[in-house]
Amino acid sequence: MAEPLRFGIIGCGNISAAYMRLAPLFNSIDCVACADLDPAAAQARAEEFNLRADTVEGLLAADDIDIIVNLTIPAAHFGVSKAAVQAGKHVYSEKPFVLSLAEGEALLQLAAQHGVRVGSAPDTFLGGAHQQARQLIDSGAIGKVTSGTAHVMGNGMESWHPNPDFFFQPGAGPILDIGPYYITNLVQLIGPVARVMAMSATPHSQRTIGNGPREGETVPVETPTTIHALLAFENGAIITLGTSWDVQQHGHANMELYGEQGTLHVPDPNFFGGTLRLGEDTMPPFDHPFGIPNEGDGTTANYRTAGLADMAAAIQTGRPHRCSHALALHVVDVMTSILKAGETGAAVALSTTCERPEALSAAAASALMSGA
Repeated sequence: MAEPLRFGIIGCGNISAAYMRLAPLFNSIDCVACADLDPAAAQARAEEFNLRADTVEGLLAADDIDIIVNLTIPAAHFGVSKAAVQAGKHVYSEKPFVLSLAEGEALLQLAAQHGVRVGSAPDTFLGGAHQQARQLIDSGAIGKVTSGTAHVMGNGMESWHPNPDFFFQPGAGPILDIGPYYITNLVQLIGPVARVMAMSATPHSQRTIGNGPREGETVPVETPTTIHALLAFENGAIITLGTSWDVQQHGHANMELYGEQGTLHVPDPNFFGGTLRLGEDTMPPFDHPFGIPNEGDGTTANYRTAGLADMAAAIQTGRPHRCSHALALHVVDVMTSILKAGETGAAVALSTTCERPEALSAAAASALMSGA
């Protein structure tokens, strides 16, 4: 077995702990260092997970780093990933990996020039529930998917996040922050999107922080927080996507796909597991390692870094990786086109396309895990 590829994390905020904690589940990656613009944040994470704390510049130049994992805020994703690629490092970014097509295409060209790969979260579509949904669709269990609905709604992050500012700035909002989970899963289940239509609104000009040392402070809202879209897929399916941070309570399902011969009720694509229903029948647990609960007192399946591990294994063996640049770029195209459609009121045709990522079988997932 090849030696694991070593990665360093830039950005030591909330999400970094999950990457550091879960990386040991996989045999193709090894987290060795971290960096942050705030040296104290990097030092704290390094001590917590027995890593080396470094500067951003030092990490980019380090000989013992093969992959940079970019966990900075979305507005910084392109700049940090560009620097990593120019340093000859592979890069795997949190979503969205860029905020525009121009940035994504520029990163693709740079990666080709430097002979490195670019990958991006989300990787939750590799979870057991969503791969079971994929298997059912591919086997014809509901026939051709013709339409469906997807809803991600809540009252916003300011009630629990101590520093929610960036959620309400351009580059975030429910489409760019939570939308990647839903749109990526739709693409892996159905295929690429051809065009979109949308309407959007910003009901509140500011939000009040309800948690932490800044409780009571207000933050400005400079991006739409309610967006309803129609997605027309290349295969002819039409999906209604509702996203909002202005909803106190709702009864919509996370995702429903309507086929010519049946309906598939897909659990929240923000998570790896969940209950999948085919019509009225609850599907038995799928024999897939990324669907086994491993957190939350045995109630939650969390295998974050699976996409990173798959990319590392793909680099080692020369195959395509599933959380690919092309997939992430298409999802960014979908999301930015939705925002454009909401702003202009006009339908927007997508300028990109992609292949569905290869399904991840239980055997392939097991091969990624430590001890395989």
